[in-house]
This record gives sequence, structure tokens and C-alpha cells, in this order.
Amino acid sequence: MRGFAARRLAGEPVNRITGSTNFFGLDLLVAPNVLDPRADTEILVETALKLLAKTGATNPRIVDLGVGSGAILCALLDARPDAFGVGVDLSPDACAATQANLAQLGLAGRGQVIRGDWTAALSGPFDLVVSNPPYISHAEIAELDCEVRNHDPLLALDGGPDGLAPYRLLAGELRRLLRPGGVVCVEIGWRQAGEVSDLLRAAGWDAISCRRDHGGRDRVVAVEG
Repeated sequence: MRGFAARRLAGEPVNRITGSTNFFGLDLLVAPNVLDPRADTEILVETALKLLAKTGATNPRIVDLGVGSGAILCALLDARPDAFGVGVDLSPDACAATQANLAQLGLAGRGQVIRGDWTAALSGPFDLVVSNPPYISHAEIAELDCEVRNHDPLLALDGGPDGLAPYRLLAGELRRLLRPGGVVCVEIGWRQAGEVSDLLRAAGWDAISCRRDHGGRDRVVAVEG
């Protein structure tokens, strides 16, 4: 107990001390060097499930780019027992964390984990593409709360000079990955809705919408293909 208190007083998040968190009603393992999933990201799952249901797809194929702990992928597969999902991450720690969470939730038979650089190792088509990419700009990293800055991996936070580097890459790759009529949902920083939408529009997408989180801030940009 004293060790717990000392770690908490030093600024370590509770989830990292206990090694677990609850996300979308699921108990997940929280691993070192892997992004700790936040409640705001549940909006991404909610939006993706609603839009996927709207397509009428059965036995959908899902890909989660930058899968991290596997929180998003696990939540989607749990809610859609007919789905098969692929999680991609450059971090070996993230890949191991996702595999562990899939296994403990009994989802390993419907999930595959690939260590790779975004879309490089993938071929479509997928019915649903989701991602919570790094979207913090270089300059803003130093301004983050110490619980984030000191404990979440930089790889999962740093989105390049303006925070938009992953969205530029994804915008150009989605046409190759998405099945006609499929859905894309990406988490964004709360001031990035216009810029991310513009990048998608420039790549030829037009059915673009934005969803807000429970705090009323823009959180998810979605595309209906």
C-alpha cells in the first residue's frame, strides 16, 4: 500500500499502478510503454458501431491502425460477434498488449495483430477502418499533463510538427483499404476537426462528419464511403 501511495504521489496514473482499466465495459490490462486508453475514446467506438450498423455489413472486417493496448479493437469485436479484426502497430509492446487483451477477453480467435508501419503491411478491403493516431504537435508535448507526458509513450503522442502527420498518410491510403460503402472513424484533437476534414476532402471523400465527446469537444471525424 505504501508503494502504491508513493507511486501515486510521484504522479504515476492509477491505471498504471494497478495494471488495469475499464474501457467500454471491458476490463483491460494496462501495459508499460503502451498508451493508457481514455474515456473520450469510447466516443470513437460508439460512432464506429453506429455507422457500421448503418451499412448493413455482415461478418465485417475491421482494421485498427495504431492499435495500442487493443482497447478499440477489443470493444468493437466484443460488440460485433460476427466481426474479424486486425490491429496494426509499430510498437512491439503495443502488439503484445493487444494480443494479451484479446486473449483474456476470449477474442483471440477473431483478432490478428500485425507489427507494421501504419498501412504498409495491409491489403483491403475492410468494412471499417478506425484509428486513434498520435495527434499532439511537437511543440505541445512539453505542455501535456505530467501523467501523460511522463507515462504514455512518445510514439503514441507525437503527431509531427503540426500534429497532422498520421492523418495525411491515412487520407491517401483509405481508398485502397476501404470497401465501397465502408466507414472510417478517427479520433482527433479537439481543435483539429476542420483540418482533418479538409485533408480527407482533398483525398476525394465527401460524406464527412464530426462527433463530439461528453465534454462537448470535437473528438471523432467519420467518413461514410
